Amino acid sequence: MNIQNFLQYISFEKRYSEHTLKAYQGDIFSFSDYLMTDFDINDVKDASTQMIRSWVASLKESKHNTHSINRKISSLKSFYKFLIKEGEIDSNPMQKIQLLKTAEKLPVYIEKGQLSEYLERQTEENDFVSVRDKLIVDLLYSTGLRQGELISLKHSSVDHSNKLLKVFGKRNKERIIPLSKRMTDDISNYILVKEKLIDITNDWLIVTNKGKKAYPKFIYRVVNRQLEGYTSTKKSPHILRHSFATHMLNNGADLNSIKELLGHSNLSATQIYTHNTIEQLKKIYNKAHPRAKTN
Repeated sequence: MNIQNFLQYISFEKRYSEHTLKAYQGDIFSFSDYLMTDFDINDVKDASTQMIRSWVASLKESKHNTHSINRKISSLKSFYKFLIKEGEIDSNPMQKIQLLKTAEKLPVYIEKGQLSEYLERQTEENDFVSVRDKLIVDLLYSTGLRQGELISLKHSSVDHSNKLLKVFGKRNKERIIPLSKRMTDDISNYILVKEKLIDITNDWLIVTNKGKKAYPKFIYRVVNRQLEGYTSTKKSPHILRHSFATHMLNNGADLNSIKELLGHSNLSATQIYTHNTIEQLKKIYNKAHPRAKTN
């Protein structure tokens, strides 16, 4: 019962995404199963710090990666904080549990030239699927949208006259992203093609071949298929978001502006892209400077 109350709380009051909700639910039920199996405890309220440490150790032994374990720890931290808030427990067993240290992993991105080659290719096709699929890739790269944010766009999200896009990100936080004239023209053309060929009974901007709201696997497949042959890098909506941020930074955009465009809540989340810029500078220096390779 406590778990269900917590899930309702983060869904309706905290407005966490469906993806996050499922992850938290899976993490907490997994821990609950562990308590029952290893300690014969059937109520998560009765867990101790030592039991939680034992669970984390078992996850390490099972070769779960550090990122996955840290997410599970974060899920439990939120859950037990909720139980304290509700007066269900007197002390928080997660208080002394720390996140595992992780090696910093640089964001993967697609080279600017590779994306330009894809986006600037000439095509005579003006059918709905071709226009929509190219728009999906272009929108993700041109705006830095998250996959879920793209799926949630409606016709009313686009301000054609002012060339702006209204986006609702994590925690339902609104942000405004500028659009180029070319981008707004492409969106307008897509809408015209869509309205001619498909019977639409909803306001979702990006729809499937049958006119239904898009979904994560559908968007992922479109991006992967569209960029096939243009790059050997991993192809996904999130890689396009990384590419947007990295290319903006490499072209002189300041970190705070990129933070606002991405919808990050703090600057530390955006700063990781500076490492890609440093790596790029190292490559240029090593290739171009006559003394770069001297001892």
